[in-house]
Amino acid sequence: MKAVAALRGKVILTDVEPGPIPAGHVRIRTEYSAISPGTEMTYIQRGADQLNLLGYSAVGVIEALGAQVEGRHVGQRVACYGAPYVRHAEWLTVPTNLTAVVPEQVLPEEAAFAGLGAIAIHAIRTADLRFGESAVIVGLGILGQLIARIASAAAVRVAALDVNPQRVALVRQGNVAGAYDCQDQLEAQLAQAVGAAGADSVLLCAGGPGEALMNSAMRWIRDRGSIVIVGDLSTEYARGLMFGKEARVLISRAGGPGRYDAQYELENRDYPIGYVRWTEGRNVEAYIRLLAEKRISLRGLITGKYPLTQAEAAYQGYAAPSSAIGTLLTYGE
Repeated sequence: MKAVAALRGKVILTDVEPGPIPAGHVRIRTEYSAISPGTEMTYIQRGADQLNLLGYSAVGVIEALGAQVEGRHVGQRVACYGAPYVRHAEWLTVPTNLTAVVPEQVLPEEAAFAGLGAIAIHAIRTADLRFGESAVIVGLGILGQLIARIASAAAVRVAALDVNPQRVALVRQGNVAGAYDCQDQLEAQLAQAVGAAGADSVLLCAGGPGEALMNSAMRWIRDRGSIVIVGDLSTEYARGLMFGKEARVLISRAGGPGRYDAQYELENRDYPIGYVRWTEGRNVEAYIRLLAEKRISLRGLITGKYPLTQAEAAYQGYAAPSSAIGTLLTYGE
């Protein structure tokens, strides 16, 4: 089968052997896979001599079952998440822990962003945002857009910031009224947007040098508020600002508990819900439920669809500043 990989700074198609179906896994015929520009462009830009398969978020139809599979059947459409099982590839072999059934009323194109949706949900959980609290979201690429929409759907007061006016316009379409393309404008209206005490949390979805942004976030939060680093951002900041607020600085790691645990992901051993309420798999299910109940929509965020054979062109949309937000690779069309 064909899959997308990065090699020496180029995007190529390579042949991959699907292999046998382990116990607890399902074989999926891919319909759409979603590009995660932050993670995947990093692999491409490294220019490594080693072949790196790309992708971790997709949707498709179950074609075969491994042994001991429960709750899934052939013909079901499922969303799936998590490298190395989910790639931009024609066929996927995925543990059932990392799949979620997609109801008929959910567009498969939107379901394909399930991995990014789980990451967005876990970032909100890391911030420990509760009903009626407030957040500032900085960086409105696909992940920031998702976080803003999901937090707003959860009754969090959201303010959003990006220097790109097009991205700001998009987030406003997702019921986020307090969206700004200028930091001075955000700061002038911060009290109105999130409350006079400041935001309960700032979620940073930007990348690059972070000291100036971290120090600004320290000023935006309330006393004992939090800053959650979601993007690939350096973490220098002024100790005095942190001390003055007794701020918490947190890292949000991928889609939730279970990520990078071989027993959970490879052996398909779920965590008991009484001990771990929200695993990465349950976060995928929560994302699909938000779509099914029409609490969020990604239709305006899907800015490009490319056949698998045109994968290189799909990534070129992120090589320089552009209007690309959500990009899908398509299979069998």
